[in-house]
Amino acid sequence: RRRMEAVVFVFSLLDCCALIFLSVYFIITLSDLECDYINARSCCSKLNKWVIPELIGHTIVTVLLLISLHWFIFLLNLPVATWNIYRGSNCPC
Repeated sequence: RRRMEAVVFVFSLLDCCALIFLSVYFIITLSDLECDYINARSCCSKLNKWVIPELIGHTIVTVLLLISLHWFIFLLNLPVATWNIYRGSNCPC
């Protein structure tokens, strides 16, 4: 059980770092669009290819938290996972 907790938390930490990196990448790309450095089509193509990997990464962490019985952290992650699933289901990718 302790080993499973360690694996879940290490994977969650790495996944959160990747999600923060993606958020910064999204902000930089959107600011480039705002300043007219890139056009809308280029911006969408850059951002849309990262929607599904973000969805998969966050869903895996949420399911691992559920399996390892970390209810409080699972409930904290559930709204964001639900939003990612909603966003991924409406993605025109």
